[in-house]
Amino acid sequence: MPSHLSADRPAAQPPGRGSVDALISQTRRLKGDMDAVRRDTQSDGSDPQDRWQRALYDLALHQLDDLDEHLAQLRDGPPPVPASQEAAPAARAVPPAPRRGSLLSRVGSAEWNLLTDEAGWSGELYQILGRDPAAPPLTLDELPSVVFDEDRPRLTAMVTDCLVDAKPIDGEFRVVRPDGDVRTVHMMGEPVLDTDGSTASMWAVLRDVSELRRSQRTVSETRDSLQRHRHRAQAEHRLAVELQEAVLPPWRGSLRLPHQGPETLDLAAHYLPSSASALIGGDWYDVLELADGETLLSVGDLTGHGVAVTSGMATLLGAVRGMAMAGTQPGQLMAWLNQLLDATVQPALGSAVCCRYRPETRTMVWAQAGHPAPLLFRDGTGRRLHAPAGVLLGATSGAVYEQTEETLRPGDLLLLHTDGLVPTHSGAAAVNRLLDLAPRFGEAGTAQDCVRMVVEEFGEAERETDACVLLARVTA
Repeated sequence: MPSHLSADRPAAQPPGRGSVDALISQTRRLKGDMDAVRRDTQSDGSDPQDRWQRALYDLALHQLDDLDEHLAQLRDGPPPVPASQEAAPAARAVPPAPRRGSLLSRVGSAEWNLLTDEAGWSGELYQILGRDPAAPPLTLDELPSVVFDEDRPRLTAMVTDCLVDAKPIDGEFRVVRPDGDVRTVHMMGEPVLDTDGSTASMWAVLRDVSELRRSQRTVSETRDSLQRHRHRAQAEHRLAVELQEAVLPPWRGSLRLPHQGPETLDLAAHYLPSSASALIGGDWYDVLELADGETLLSVGDLTGHGVAVTSGMATLLGAVRGMAMAGTQPGQLMAWLNQLLDATVQPALGSAVCCRYRPETRTMVWAQAGHPAPLLFRDGTGRRLHAPAGVLLGATSGAVYEQTEETLRPGDLLLLHTDGLVPTHSGAAAVNRLLDLAPRFGEAGTAQDCVRMVVEEFGEAERETDACVLLARVTA
């Protein structure tokens, strides 16, 4: 229905079909592209960010659907006026019911003649309100009867402002259809003035925006869910960091150990967080002075990320320390760690290497559980130690772990690390990259200098997982 303020003002003519057809084609192409992107991003709905993105795609598609409808109505222009109504001076045309599948099925129009108390509705408005097209249209006094109780004052205020103060109508209210379905309707309209300037009638366009508002609510709810998820993740990250810092020895600068640490070893370590995840993993390193004068060096990794994994790592590290202080040798220690993981309520897998160093003989007894073997650097060259047999912790019950012994010399440098220290490399390739540092390690003055070289070489690269490195240089 054309928008006009005076009954004798000629109706605006629609723009040329060619330009509007071009806009319709662009809109439909954009809808197709948007729908393709939405299908490509389908997920199982477990991630709050995925749900939020999906809701935004759906909302955008609803809005493009609305744009398509409005452009089609603009292109087609107002419906023809039936011959029986051409002579009615104050009543506007009531369009025929739309064809099945018509783009105009969600937009209806109405006009209420204040002089004759007559009303005219389009067929679309009957569909929106769910009323029988054979029934007479509701008058302005009867219209509130189908409006939701809480929204009636809003409708009354809009109609009053329009009829009394000639204010345009632009607002929403909910209607209850005869079948009990509640729909949200957006109403826009203006008063139609008679030749003497008085209000002769009121026209309005009513649009069913229920699906659009539902999509907007979904976007809002998923956004709130995403924010809660992020806040929870931030809180878990802070807790995991605090737990990790409370358990692991400090790595900023040389390792600070009770009683100044072992006199025969120069120690340094570093923890490198993942750049692909904000969650803290289960990597650990540890140095422990034992009661018999020996020193325990250990590194390990519990699979996963988050508070639960960091808590599990703390439990595992506590068990390592307790058993080592009780005199347990590395092979037996690994077997009991495996039994501990096997008995946990939540299954977990881990890897570890434990080395027990005897300063009197400069010998190191060590064992491993599915973990990279230590690297030994001597006289400007490096090699990987031959690993004794040992499977991942928690992989199988009753596993047996062998241990082996290595004799060290003054000046030797021992490097222990977890997987992921060398980004984009694993296995032999990662080991070779570390062994390439041997000449530089030979020129370094302290273990901390060597750690700094490792961090400079590999610390800035993007890494998918956390990593630890622990270096021990034999000083005497």
